Amino acid sequence: MTAACRVAFTGESHPAVAVPARARLFAHLTAVNSPLLFGCRTGVCGTCLVRVAATSAPLAPPSPEEREVLDLFAPDDPAARLACQLELTCDVTLDRHPEAPT
Repeated sequence: MTAACRVAFTGESHPAVAVPARARLFAHLTAVNSPLLFGCRTGVCGTCLVRVAATSAPLAPPSPEEREVLDLFAPDDPAARLACQLELTCDVTLDRHPEAPT
């Protein structure tokens, strides 16, 4: 496991952000005005629905609670995740999901 993970954004001019491994993304990405939006921060609203475009290592699978929300908003997209629920242990490239509520 690395001490920091790089979070990049596809199709955005926003620079990549270094966040501590296993840190809550919403705290770090909100502070740097990232292109991702966060709502409830608990994994129930779907506002932070993203598509994982690339990783430097496999991510842990969604929890059963996250899976329930993913099944509502992006049932047929295995790359869909809730950014507020990601526990990063590797570098990742994220894209705002087209089905994310606004």
